[in-house]
Amino acid sequence: MNTKKLIEAAFAARERAYSPYSGFSVGAALLTKSGRIYTGCNIESVSFTPTCCAERVAFFKAVSEGERDFEAIAVVGGKTNDSAFGICPPCGVCRQVMAEFCGEDFKIILVDSMDNESIYTLNELLPMSFKNEI
Repeated sequence: MNTKKLIEAAFAARERAYSPYSGFSVGAALLTKSGRIYTGCNIESVSFTPTCCAERVAFFKAVSEGERDFEAIAVVGGKTNDSAFGICPPCGVCRQVMAEFCGEDFKIILVDSMDNESIYTLNELLPMSFKNEI
């Protein structure tokens, strides 16, 4: 897995974020097992409830195109127009969406700069996830 290419795609996606209310921009780049990258950015609404996170945008784009096998996602976020920020872990809703489509070993790459990344598994960030085990 080439994390640099994935991280670059997440940074580029962050530039397209629509976050006039929170002033917090997030970009995500989702890598499929076939090697394709789907990007997403956060998109806000003045009433906040219909706001969608970057990670879910990337997953929904991929799933809507027929993808179901995922390897990793890179996430970068911070104050809009600010280049210095810490890691931006996915929210609980995004983690649950990841659990819907990914195994416990799915990689989540949290980035605070092009040169600094931390890699976690989905199981580390969402232990005991809610699963459909009927």
